[in-house]
Amino acid sequence: MTLSERFVAAFITGDRWKLYISGLGITLEIAIFSAILGMLIGNIAALMKLSTKPNGKPTIFNYIATIYVDVIRGTPSVLQLLIMWFIIMASSTNGILVASLSFGINSGAYVSEIVRGGILAVDKGQMEAGRSLGLSKAATMRYIVLPQAFKNIIPPLGNEFITLIKETAIVGYVSLADLTRVANQIASRTYDAFMPLIGAAVIYFVIIKLLTILLTKLERRMRRSDNR
Repeated sequence: MTLSERFVAAFITGDRWKLYISGLGITLEIAIFSAILGMLIGNIAALMKLSTKPNGKPTIFNYIATIYVDVIRGTPSVLQLLIMWFIIMASSTNGILVASLSFGINSGAYVSEIVRGGILAVDKGQMEAGRSLGLSKAATMRYIVLPQAFKNIIPPLGNEFITLIKETAIVGYVSLADLTRVANQIASRTYDAFMPLIGAAVIYFVIIKLLTILLTKLERRMRRSDNR
């Protein structure tokens, strides 16, 4: 077949373009839900890892968060997805929920380190200044330290979300028809892998490029606010 005929077979025949849109929707749905869950878990885990006793020794929460981060970062995300699907939530029929939980827990470990690094990058004098004004440690963290740390963690958090979108390509292992699985299915029907896979790659690239542009604009705006 000519290139145009291969394009028609991969995208036009049988309204196959709708399958790509459906697959992209599942990919973005999982990525967004996972990012929200990852942010919640990551912030909590980061604060737990920073918690210390009055004598400076780590608390039990510190140890729990450290074990969580070590286990998640030390095992493959595809293995975590399979464990969640076949063991932990074997009775569930909601694949999107299972995948979102798996990727959210995975992302939370990386987000926690990003947030922790951002907080540690804030000068210790800020905490001391807040305490000297009569604020509690929690209030100082909330109103003084975290707003300053937020600017430091925006770029790596954006990169984490981009990575999360690409990592969702493995949900085909649990039979979810995401963008990558749809491309594989169409390739098996047309007996031509080139056009479906290249098409999926282009869609991923466009989405990631748009996100990169938005993140770049956000970073520039935040730098301008720092220079005021």
